[in-house]
Amino acid sequence: MRRRDVLAAGLAVIGADFTLVGRQRDEMFGLIGKMSAVDGRRDELIAILLAGAANMPGCLGYIVAKDNSDENAIWITEVWKNEASHAASLALPGVKQAVTRGRPLIAGFGQRVVTTPVGGQGLP
Repeated sequence: MRRRDVLAAGLAVIGADFTLVGRQRDEMFGLIGKMSAVDGRRDELIAILLAGAANMPGCLGYIVAKDNSDENAIWITEVWKNEASHAASLALPGVKQAVTRGRPLIAGFGQRVVTTPVGGQGLP
């Protein structure tokens, strides 16, 4: 048996609820990612992203920012109650519509980082 399997089994015995070893299901979930818009269409893509982000249960923060050094780049910072809330958001009609409308305006994706937010201004 691998060390990871032994640890997971031990955590299950004591009642811990883990998605991955060391990551609790009820921990906040964060994403930070860079997106590039088609040349000259960044503001239009930002409007679509912000409209699609309304009324997302479990979303504690969704920030869209312009990259000051690249006129087509956008940084998106998301904070969710937990990873399940983020996954469920992908099935929301508003999010699906934003993906459909925004896809033709996306030139590419850059760096993407998954984080575990632990607190800060506006967060529990």
